[in-house]
Parts: sequence; C-alpha cells; structure tokens
Amino acid sequence: MVTAVQPHPRRRTAASILTTVRLPALRHLGPNWYATVMGTAIVANAGAALPVGIPGLRTACTAVWTLSAALLAVVLAARAAHWAHHRDQARAHLLDPAVAPFYGCLSMALLAVGIGTLTVGRDVIGEPAAVATAIALFCAGTLTGLAAAVVVPYLMVVRHKVAPGTASPVWLLPVVAPMVSASFGPLLVPRLPAGQWREAMLLGSYAMFGVSLLASLLILPMVFARLVHHGPLPLALTPTLFLVLGPLGQSTTAVSKLADVAPGAIQAPYAEGLAAFAVIYGIPVMGFALMWLALAGAMVVRAARDGMPFALTWWAFTFPVGTCVTGAEGLARHTGLAAIEWLAVGLYAFLVAAWAVTGVRTLRGLFGGALLAAPVKTGSTRVGAHRCRCAPTS
Repeated sequence: MVTAVQPHPRRRTAASILTTVRLPALRHLGPNWYATVMGTAIVANAGAALPVGIPGLRTACTAVWTLSAALLAVVLAARAAHWAHHRDQARAHLLDPAVAPFYGCLSMALLAVGIGTLTVGRDVIGEPAAVATAIALFCAGTLTGLAAAVVVPYLMVVRHKVAPGTASPVWLLPVVAPMVSASFGPLLVPRLPAGQWREAMLLGSYAMFGVSLLASLLILPMVFARLVHHGPLPLALTPTLFLVLGPLGQSTTAVSKLADVAPGAIQAPYAEGLAAFAVIYGIPVMGFALMWLALAGAMVVRAARDGMPFALTWWAFTFPVGTCVTGAEGLARHTGLAAIEWLAVGLYAFLVAAWAVTGVRTLRGLFGGALLAAPVKTGSTRVGAHRCRCAPTS
C-alpha cells in the first residue's frame, strides 16, 4: 500500500505578494498631476480666510489641508519614481510645449500647501512645526518657481516647435508661480527679525510680484489673439481658459497681504502708499477677473453642450478661482465693503462645488486607468483617455 504524500502548500513571501500587486503605470504621469494638490490646498486656504463665520468651516479646512499635504507627498513620490524609471519620458515632457509649462505646478503645489500649513495646519502640528515646515516649503517652492519661470520660456524659444496661433493659457503656469511666493512671503514677515530681514522679505515679495505680473502681461495678449483669430480652444482644453484668473486673483491677493504687513517692515510713507496701492490695483483687476470669469464660463458652457470630455484640465476650475476668492477676501478687508465679502463667499461656493466634482471624476479616471493611459496624437492635439491628457490641469 502506497501512501501519497501531499506537499505542503508553498507559503507566499511578502516579496512574492508585492510582485503580484498591480501598481499604476507611472510612465505617462506628468507634472500636471500637481494641479490636484494645488486645487485641494486652495480650498483650505481660501476657506480659512472667509470674512463670514460658518460653523465647522475651520475644522473642514483643516481636514482638506491634511488631504492636500498627503496628496503632495504621494505626487512627489510618484513623480520621483517617474524620473527614476522613465527618464526618457520625463525628458520628452520637458521638450513638449504642451506639457513643459506644467512644471510650474510643482512650485505652486509646494507653496499652496505651505500657506495652508501656517493658516490651518498649525492646529494639527503646532506652531513651531508649522513655521519650520512653511519656511522649508516656501524656500523649495520659490526656488523651483523662479527656475520654471526662466527655464520653460527658454525652452519655448530655443527647443520647442511652437506653431503660430497655438498660444495657450497653459503658458501662464510657470510665470504665475512667483506670484504665489509673493502671497506667501507676507505670512513669514512677522516671524522674521525686525529691520533688514523683514524689509528684505517684503521687497523681495514685491519683486516676485513684478516678475509674474509683467510676464503674464506678455502672454495674455497672445492668448486672446489666438482665440480671436483661430476660434475656441479644443473641447478638452476649454477649461484652461480659467487659468487666466490665476495671475489676476493671485496678484490681488499678494498686494493685499503685503499691505497688511508693510507697517512693521518698511518706513511709514511707503507703508501707507502700499495700503492705498492694494485697493487702487486690486479693484480694477478684480473687475477684469469677473469679466473673464463670465467669458470663460460661457465658453465652457458652449463646450459642454458640444460634448466636452473630462480631463485633468478640469482642475483649472479650482486653483485660479480660489485665488479670486483670496483676492476678494483681501479687498473686503481693506475696503470694508459687504458686497465684496459676499462676492468672496459666492466664489468660494463655486470653488467647493468644482473641487468636489473634479475630485470625484479624477478618482474615477485614476482607478479606471484612463488618466494614466498613453496619450495619442491626432493632428496637432495630443489625445488620450478622455480625449486630451497632454494639458490636463490647472
């Protein structure tokens, strides 16, 4: 009689289990994914400064900031893995005029989370840790933002093949980053030693305000000329029209915050002048921002009726609108007008709705694999899952 010996089932090691886990493909994960961090952080930052009291809002903003910080860590790790394992694709992104401008989003993601760290994050991690983290994020975000503001336009001139009539609002992304630094600087001014340190941070922030503003003024006429002479943007790129709101709202935010801290950083004659400049500059610019919001909104409605697909470009509905919220909050503080306070509340309601819808659609596209699929070129437009993925963000 022969007894058959059954082999013991082989135990699976942790390494073998990990090898069977299907990780998302990172080859086509571009810098546009930092827009998810920016769009989430601005919900917390704008909500924390609303000029009206809403029960539970502070707690909600703290939770959203925590989510934005976690998103930043995940996207940074994913992008580091992308550069480590797909360097050829990473270099191709830099040489692609449709993708390279999104490198400005890295800076704005760092800065947006840093601003939230000082405004609401300190409730979670404490004041000393919040200040140290914010300084680190400010330095990293400012350096990368200034680098993007120079490197991307340089590549556009000497390496990219940019056809006439293809100007895009996406071109604003690398040059808007220093404006976010200009809004972040005032939060650090009171925490610096009085005298030279505070004045240097104040004037340095104004310098970055000027860098971003003048560069934006070079690009905006080209964007509008492209629309007038060549018609509406492709459907999937239509949300990027909201990117124009970025330099408008962020510059208004910057001058308001800088005026708030000027008395403790610079001599009296200049401090009063900067307070007046905040209103004289901010009101006309916010008026133009509302006009552009109406124009861009009408174009989006038109595109939606024509079947506008979902793409990461929908994140353009978040961060740029959020800068208008913070800009309106600053103007309300300096003018005392209730009408501007309610404008900030109305824009914030739109921001939260846009963030929720875009976030849900992004998760669906991510877990379904569509947003990480390889893009396909059709004519002059790169198309992938959900049609256009080359310029997906805000």
